[in-house]
Formats: sequence, structure tokens, C-alpha cells
Amino acid sequence: MKKLFILSIVFFLISGMTSFAQTQSFELKQTRENGIYKKGEKIRVMAYIHDLTNDSLTVVVRKNNDQVISKTAFLPETDSVLIYESSFPSSCSVMLEARHKGTKQSIGMMVAPQKLKPGTERPKDFDAYWVQEKQSLNALRMEVKNKDMEVGEPGYKCQDIEINCTGPKPARGYFAKPANAKVRSLPIVLIVHAAGVKGSWCRSEVKDALRYAKMGNGALCFDLNAHGMLNGQPEEYYSDLEAGELKDYYISGLESREDFYFRGMYLRLMRTIEFMTRQPEWDKKRIIVIGESQGGGQALAAAGLDSRVTAAVAIVPALCDFGGTLADRKGGWPQPFERKGDKEKMMNTLPYFDTAHLLKNSKATIVAEIGLVDQTCPSSSIYAAINQAKGKKIITPVPYREHSWPTAVQRKHWDPAVFNPRNEFVENYLK
Repeated sequence: MKKLFILSIVFFLISGMTSFAQTQSFELKQTRENGIYKKGEKIRVMAYIHDLTNDSLTVVVRKNNDQVISKTAFLPETDSVLIYESSFPSSCSVMLEARHKGTKQSIGMMVAPQKLKPGTERPKDFDAYWVQEKQSLNALRMEVKNKDMEVGEPGYKCQDIEINCTGPKPARGYFAKPANAKVRSLPIVLIVHAAGVKGSWCRSEVKDALRYAKMGNGALCFDLNAHGMLNGQPEEYYSDLEAGELKDYYISGLESREDFYFRGMYLRLMRTIEFMTRQPEWDKKRIIVIGESQGGGQALAAAGLDSRVTAAVAIVPALCDFGGTLADRKGGWPQPFERKGDKEKMMNTLPYFDTAHLLKNSKATIVAEIGLVDQTCPSSSIYAAINQAKGKKIITPVPYREHSWPTAVQRKHWDPAVFNPRNEFVENYLK
């Protein structure tokens, strides 16, 4: 694995790590290709105009996502223009947005990200709180309902699983594995999902569980849906949940630890991991949790909540550093401290579910992709959380990535430099 990490970094550098945003009109480049700077180091951003005309180039620069620190306009006389130059004495994020001929391009930077700390204090009874939750969970006798699924894949099995849980909902998902695996021969893969209810990205799928079950030399894969929803239901079922019971779920219960929505989500995470570790085929060594956005936050939470988790792959993760809002930064999604409510009660609730505090004692390997122009899951929030972990970290900052997937043009760089190396990491981890 160490060899793979070194090779990935070398490939990343050779491939250019060009911090750019391209269209037919113009592109942006900055001093450091990966967008990471030291305190006091000069940042320079150049615009390269592909089609020189009399159209102006407007530039807006923001610090820590929301603070506009400069607005300028240029009438380019040459095909290359210095559009921004500055330095910063302390840790922060910087985003530059440029517009030219009706098109917009963005590029991001981080200053001393390794120095960032959570915006809230870790509660003194934080560990005691989670010990109690785990004790209650373990005291509940595990009851599992299962239904065999037709997979059409010789040599593999998949079941629709429901596991009782102390939270408001059971854990539900699809569990796939090689049919005739030996005892203590396979790693565990837990797939967790992004925010939403009815979207395809929010639901467990047989095909996804099978895909990971076939990776490496085979794996025990559980594709866990975030909400404890039933699997494989008609579209109307999910639409009704999104419009009703789960409408704005992510800001539900902000003033109460018992009622905060993500408490139930984390309990389902822990229950599912416990279920998986009871499978005789588990090798007793490897548990990897993989997710994007809300799923990335769940992957980090799992690494903090269960010491048996050995790796977390967190892609533009949410649920990081809620308290960034209180430290002159933008907090991690769902930005709960920006919502209406009793701030004192929120202070007595939210830090207990913040991955920036959950990760404090984690020794899991963390593989993270961080979008430096992500307005949903701010780069500063992710660094503030990951900095607390004690294990190996493989962090890929992507200066042109917003929260959504990169554009087709950006993917010419992103696929070989970011996406493919991450998949290679997972494949090799499961061998």
C-alpha cells in the first residue's frame, strides 16, 4: 500500500496537477499547481485568454468561502494577465471566480491547511456520551431479517438486509459476498450514500454491492442506505418520503442530542459494522468505508466511532467542522450553526456529531478528495476535521472542483490524476 501511495503521488505530479479551469474562452493557472500554500507565501493567479477581444474580464476573490475581499475588472491587452496577487498570514481558504465572454471559471487555494482546528471545543463528556450510546446499542439483541436477491452472477450471493437498531430506524441495505468464501478470508466494504432521499445516488443497489464484492480477491460488501428506508421500492415511496417524513431531515433536531437526525444515521453505521464483523468470512483485519459528500462524512464518522475501521475513503465529505461558522469560516454541510435555533442548545448538541471531534483518536487510513472551490462542503471544514485523525492520510486537493463532479473538460485531468488512483487504492486494499 505504501508503494501504491508513492506511485500515485508521482503520477499526480507528472500528470501536471495543473490548477486550471478551461473553456474555449480562457483558463486560469496559479503559482502552486495543487493550490496549497504556506503562511505568508505569495499567491499569483494568471488568466490566459484564448480569444483576445474587447470583452472585459471580471474577477471576484473570496476568503473562507463567503467573505468577498476583492472585486476587479480587466480589459486584457495581451493573452496573459496577472489577475490576482496576495499572501495571507494565517490559515484560510481562497476562491477566485473569473468571468469572460459569458463564461465563468473558478480556482481555489488553501493557506496552511494543516494548521486548521475545529471551530468548537470537544465536549468534556464526548467520549462518555458515545460509550453510553454504544453500550445501549450492544445491549440490544441483534435481530436480522434477510431476503435473497436474484443476482445473475455465478459464485456470488446478495441479500436485502434489515437490522434492528436503537435509533428511530433499522439499518437497511444490500449485503453481497462470494458464495463459497473461506472463513476469515475477506475484507469488509461498507458503502454509504450522499444526501437526499429519492435520487439514485441515495439508495442501496444490488449492482453496487456486487461490484465491490467482486473487487480485489473478493469482499463482504454492505451497501447501506442512509435513512433506514426500505430497499427496492416504487419511485412513489421515495418521493413521498422526501416530501414528507424526510423533508429537510438534515436540519432536524438541531437543539437535542436525542433528536438530532444524524444520531440515528451514526447508530445505523455502527450497527451495520457490528453485523458485518460477525460474518465468519471476515478476515479480522480490514474494514473500509467509502462515501461521497454526506457519505464521505459518514465514512469519516465510522472511522472515528469504531476503531476496527481501518480505512475511510471520503470524497468531498460533509459533516465536518460544523463550528467553522463560529470561527470566521464556513462550517461543513449542513451548516447547522447558520440555521435558526437556540444557539446554546445547539452548542450542547452539534459538537457530539461533528467528525472534527469524532476523528480525534482514529488511526484509520484516510483517503480524501477536497474540492477547493466547494461551497457545499468547504475545504477548510474538511481539513479541520481530518487534521484531528492520527492515522495515515492521503489527501488530494483539487483546485477546480466544486461540490458536483468535474466537467467533461476537467475530467481529462481529474480521471487520471484523482479518480483512477483512488480506485486503484481501493482495488489494492482489497487484494
